[in-house]
Amino acid sequence: MGHSMGGHGALTIAMKNPTSYKSVSAFAPICNPSKCPWGIKAFTGYLGADDSAWLQYDSVELMKSFGPFKFEILIDQGSSDNFYEQKQLLPEPFEQACKEKGQILQLNWQAGYDHSYYFISTFVPDHIDFHAKFLLDKQS
Repeated sequence: MGHSMGGHGALTIAMKNPTSYKSVSAFAPICNPSKCPWGIKAFTGYLGADDSAWLQYDSVELMKSFGPFKFEILIDQGSSDNFYEQKQLLPEPFEQACKEKGQILQLNWQAGYDHSYYFISTFVPDHIDFHAKFLLDKQS
């Protein structure tokens, strides 16, 4: 579970280590960093200008290359998130990649919510319940 860049981390770590996770969730994650201004700036600074090196850290590209995964994914996104409006988060390409790969994804659009603590605190019980369902399942 993670928020924003931490949500990006939760997604990519789970996809790079699929046998270690039964579920993964994120609040307003940066889903396609190789295509958004923040991600391009960060990846260029940390990894250099060769954008092919960035793909191993991009949730959309990981889903396209290695999905589907056995675990389910939960994402909550606020409809009034200024970072979403600035095209920093890009959940739609991730949703499309999941659909193309047959990955189970629950993407919840939360009307009127932004990128704040209040958004997370409102929906964190849903994420805890989501993970508990898989962690308590003896069959998985």
